[in-house]
Amino acid sequence: MTTSPVLPDSSVPAPLPLAVSGAPRHTIVEDVLAILTGTITTSLGLFLLKSAGAVTGGTAGLSLLVSYATSLPFPVLLLAVNAPFFVLAFWKKGVSFTIRTIITVGLLSLFSAIIPSMVSLEHINPVFGALVGNLLAGVGMLILFRHGSSLGGFNVLALLMQEKFGWRAGYVQMVLDVTVVLASFAVVSPWTVLLSALGAAVLNVVLALNHRPGRYVAG
Repeated sequence: MTTSPVLPDSSVPAPLPLAVSGAPRHTIVEDVLAILTGTITTSLGLFLLKSAGAVTGGTAGLSLLVSYATSLPFPVLLLAVNAPFFVLAFWKKGVSFTIRTIITVGLLSLFSAIIPSMVSLEHINPVFGALVGNLLAGVGMLILFRHGSSLGGFNVLALLMQEKFGWRAGYVQMVLDVTVVLASFAVVSPWTVLLSALGAAVLNVVLALNHRPGRYVAG
């Protein structure tokens, strides 16, 4: 649904809480397991969203919209939509963050392609799909944020705004996500748009309440 590649200015809250003196740092194994956990959790959330015909915010939501409108594969669209943001991540966040993000988006695309062949849903309540799907996506993104990665796209922009201006990443992404959800009026029904908006709010509340500078001290 993101150790720290570039240290922010000391006068601005960090997007990823910096490790304090004596605090344990993440090991490579911990980072790898976290990225796998985060991408699988997010993929399951997106699977529920797609099964319910709902959308969400961010580049994942944008990719879902395009897939509904064109029938192009979602995993391929996710990689294509995120490609320009990899350049932004490299420019502003450094090599480590960019590599982690590319790997994360690649894994998310892979799992999103695999999960539908392993799970079959004959029926899913649209409300459940929209809300729980976004909840899982938010938890997955939170795990990724805390291990120096992201899902690219709006995640990168949100983290940059938090680093530069001290705006909480969750609130920044909420504004961006609303734009994507409103655009879904052209593709899905108003009822689905309403459910998608509520789901996107759930996702971003998860980030806003849990992704705070200083709260999580591991590096």
